[in-house]
Amino acid sequence: MRPSDALNEIAFLLEQERAPRFRVQAFRKAGAAIAGLDEDALRARADAGSLQAIKGIGDRTAGIIADALTGAVPQYLLDLRAATPPLPRSALRGRLQGDLHAHSEWTDGSVPIETMADAAAELGHAYLVLTDHSPSLRVAGGLPPERLREQLGVVASYRRDGFRLLSGIEVDILADGALDQEPDLLDELDVVVASVHSKLRDDEATMTARMLAAIRNPRTDVLGHCTGRRLEGKSKRPQSDFDAEAVFAACAEHGVAVEINGQPERQDPPDDLLALALAAGCLFSVDSDAHAPGELTFVDRAAARAEAAGVPADRVINTWPVERLLEWTRA
Repeated sequence: MRPSDALNEIAFLLEQERAPRFRVQAFRKAGAAIAGLDEDALRARADAGSLQAIKGIGDRTAGIIADALTGAVPQYLLDLRAATPPLPRSALRGRLQGDLHAHSEWTDGSVPIETMADAAAELGHAYLVLTDHSPSLRVAGGLPPERLREQLGVVASYRRDGFRLLSGIEVDILADGALDQEPDLLDELDVVVASVHSKLRDDEATMTARMLAAIRNPRTDVLGHCTGRRLEGKSKRPQSDFDAEAVFAACAEHGVAVEINGQPERQDPPDDLLALALAAGCLFSVDSDAHAPGELTFVDRAAARAEAAGVPADRVINTWPVERLLEWTRA
């Protein structure tokens, strides 16, 4: 296999298992460092023992490059493949046309926009919505209006046969229920995912009023990770308190899809609330919330949860072809 393919597959599998970002980046940087070199040049360096002289190549990545140059799959990659659990299987996953929630290095993602889009296409998606964060989420490098406008140009310039990169945002729902971006700029986007990221321990009445205001905003397409819970890690936290019946009734009334978030630490909404949203007649969006290419596979987890809960495929908006999806969001 090509050395760059070996390095990038290692990074992808490490992202899938949520390895520390610095560890993943060592392989992605090495893959980028050799991307412009042909195999003869790499082989000459390997024979001379000078691969580490290339900026971004360390001892481990040099060994992987040298192994790949022999024509064999590097042992490190073989071991990683063997240790990676199989993705959950579901009929719904085969119906998905795209993913409506993903991030890039423009905010808190780990790779360029083009790399995320290419990875989504290689997974078989027909489209991916780029949903980097809005200004108030400073910890994630949320994009002020001028940066988002700049990003729209990058999204519009991306081209790949059989695949579309769509513009979007994960916009914060502010304390008063307003959406954290200029209204006219939100109107330019293909998909708007609205999520609560702050004051997650507000009382039930306050949180409910806040969420209802965002759901009633005609610019909101998807309600992202509705409870805000985190199930593991240093940022572990319980779900927010809100009147779920009122929130899901409003989603059904206003045509806002409820996100089924595939991040293992979120699994949002919980099973009982997912059943409540289903009974309320809501539409759904089955998403990865990916921050790296390997995390795009988290959509498989979300699809398996949706199928287990009995969510019909025709109520999952990202089973729709792109033109139907855009017709719906524009309406």
